[in-house]
Order: sequence, then C-alpha cells, then structure tokens
Amino acid sequence: MNKNLITILKGGLIATTVMTLIMLVAPMMGMPKMPIGKMLAGFMHIPVALGWIMHFMVGIILAAAHQIVWKNRLSVNAAVNGMIFSLIPFLIAQSVVMPMMGAGFFSMNTPAPMMMVMGSLIGHLVYGAVLGAVTK
Repeated sequence: MNKNLITILKGGLIATTVMTLIMLVAPMMGMPKMPIGKMLAGFMHIPVALGWIMHFMVGIILAAAHQIVWKNRLSVNAAVNGMIFSLIPFLIAQSVVMPMMGAGFFSMNTPAPMMMVMGSLIGHLVYGAVLGAVTK
C-alpha cells in the first residue's frame, strides 16, 4: 500500500480516536456532552453506529487534506502545524455543521454555548496536535 495512504489512515484514525476519547470523558470534567456520532446519526437519520463511522471518516478525510495540502506549508513543529490546521475544521464545525444540526452558529442554541465552543476547540486542537505528531 502507498506510504502516504498509510500515513493518512494512521494519522486520521489515531487523531480521531484521541479526540473522541476526550469528547467522551469531557462531561466528567464539567464539560457538556458532545456525542458527535449520535448527533450526526440524528441529523442524517441513520443508526448511531453509522454516525460514529461518519465521524471517523471525516477524521480520515481531514488527515488527507492535512497530508496533501497543508503539512509542508508552515515551518513549525509538526504538532503546532497540526493544531493550526485544526482551526479550519473547528471554524467549519461551528459556523456550518452546528447550525445545520440545529445547534446554531457557534453553538448558540445549546444550553451552554461557550462550553460547547470551548469543548469543540479543545477537541479540534487535540486532533490537530496528534495528527501533526503522528504524520510528521
């Protein structure tokens, strides 16, 4: 298999797994629940398992974008590079995806908008840091 494809799959799966684990334990630290797989399933009217699969597919697609388009654009530490890249999907999630799913622009229709936005930002930054470190 192509080395670049293996790097993309490995980076996407590992980074998405770490981000997902943080999202799942976030409520234990006072953050709101962020079950993105369940949210995607509800929005798309598909089984929850498929919602989680979609979440991981997006993580792999983002890893491909990072590897092919972004990775060599900045001369910074690989993890920092990934974190800067992760601001793009964070902004798309908060300005496009969340409103489409009924949560509003920057999660303003949720019970705790600032906490949701901060949780999303932290999750995306962790995703980016792990992605950068794994694919360096």
